[in-house]
This record gives sequence, structure tokens and C-alpha cells, in this order.
Amino acid sequence: MHNRPLGSTGLNISVLSYGASPLGSVFRSIDEEEGIRAVHTALELGINFIDVSPYYGLRLAVTVLGMALAGVPRESYVLATKVGRYGADRFDFSAARVTASVEESLQRLGVDHVDLIQVHDLEFGSLDQVVEETLPALERVRAQGKVRFIGITGYPVRALLTVAERAPVDTVLSYCRYSLNDTALEAALPQFAERGIGVISASPLSMGLLTERGAPEWHPAPPALKQACAHAAAWCRERGEDISRIALQFAVSHPGIATTLVGSASPENMRRNAAWVQEPPDPELVQGVRAILKPVMNTTWPTGRPENADGAD
Repeated sequence: MHNRPLGSTGLNISVLSYGASPLGSVFRSIDEEEGIRAVHTALELGINFIDVSPYYGLRLAVTVLGMALAGVPRESYVLATKVGRYGADRFDFSAARVTASVEESLQRLGVDHVDLIQVHDLEFGSLDQVVEETLPALERVRAQGKVRFIGITGYPVRALLTVAERAPVDTVLSYCRYSLNDTALEAALPQFAERGIGVISASPLSMGLLTERGAPEWHPAPPALKQACAHAAAWCRERGEDISRIALQFAVSHPGIATTLVGSASPENMRRNAAWVQEPPDPELVQGVRAILKPVMNTTWPTGRPENADGAD
């Protein structure tokens, strides 16, 4: 598994990383033992970066991940978790809550420190509070040796840039913003690089849009985007190709993105994903899919506070 540097942290992490949200039965009810095997399989494949959050499965994912990591040498993986989001509509970015959240996650994970602590989905909060209260609180936690690096996560690229310009952060995590249907993150990469900020991308399949199965019912994408992605998947199928393979290879190929998170509670899926990223994307297939998606390229959906959205005044 090829590695890339994570900004200026000094960490070298695998270009494909493990997103632990499925361990919380977020997408389907999982077999706990199978989920633990998926984590072990990822580590065996050379995937060394693992990301989780207390939000996933209402802390279930953190708990199962802690079980999976029991007995695994701590130096063999880079561990990231988050603070600030604890339910579909439960957010608390206060200093007291995020400080307590770190302690809770350390206990559930069974470790004495995490490598990266991140403010989760900051677009749902006040960016002023994140800059003036949340991040300083995490700096105090870092001074205690409980976290090594600090990052921010979210959907609107604009909100990530705004906070990164106002406060020192080590990483940003953006989801669904570097994929076959949306490459908005790419324009911000030079600005993050100038600050030595490592960039993590998640949801390279756009939360199911770029799959054979297609978008789940709950997906917030507008109908035109869902239809275009379904058309692109059918175009791939006619050529004997899986749009998910093309999408993952495309997402991982950008050298300015340190790692791309993919979540699965299936060991077989992790082996398949790891095999796919060993191959470069086929330029003709990528061009064909993106031509189909061109009319809906960079189409977004509302999430978080309106004032934090991309394009907001």
C-alpha cells in the first residue's frame, strides 16, 4: 500500500484508509465479529490510518473499533476520532463537551492517546465558536499528551477554508468533494498546502451515488444528480466495468490528497478496495463517466447552517 505524507505532521499514511462508521451499523446491521475482522484485514493490507467518531452508531463504532484494536501494537496504526457531533441533530462544540468527549473516546478505544482529533461537521455550528472556543480547548488537550494533531471536518469546502485561515489546524477532512461527480475540493488544495495542512478525503463513492446499487433513499442529492449517476453506472456496466472501481481509483489518484477514507464492515470488500487502488484509473473510462456527469458536476445539497454553505454571502 502506497503512503503519502499527511501535511506537515510528519505522519506517512496509506493512500487508502479505513473509515469505521460501518462498525456502528450505520448503513446496515453488522455482525460484530465480521466488523472486527474487517479492521484486522485492513491493517494486514497495509492500511494504517483509521478514522472514527462517537456519532457513528451513537458511539457503537468507537466501542467496536476499540475491541478490534485490543492487542494490536499501537505504533502500527494512526488513529483519528472526532468531537462535536453526537447524533443526527445533536451538536455541542463547547470547550467542556469536546474535552469530555476526548476522554470518553480514549476509554472506549482502549488507548492513552489519539493521533488526530477532529471537529466533526463544523458547518452545523458557529464557525466563530469553533475558532475561539473549540480549537483552543483541543489545544489544551494536546498539551496534556492525549492527542497529537488537530483537524476539522465538514462538507462545505468554504467553511473548512474559513476556519483554516483563522486558526492553526493540522488537517482537514472533506467528504464527497473529490469524486467523479464533484471535484470542488481540488481548487482549495493549494491553499491548504501553503499552510502545511494535510488533506483527507472521504466518501469517494459520494455516499452511494457512484455504485451499482445507486443512492440510498435517504441520500440528500437532488434528483438530477441521482439520475445522472445512475446513467453513468449503467454506461460502465455496458462496458463490463464497475463504476465504484473507477470512482475509487480516480479519488485515490490525486497526489495532493493524503488519503481517501473508505468504510466497510466486510473483509472481502476491504480486500477488493485495496486491490483496486493498486491500479491507476483508466483515462478513457474516467473521461466517459465525467462527460455523462458534466451537466451536474459539483452539484451540492444543503447541510449545516445556511451561512456556512459554499456560495453563501
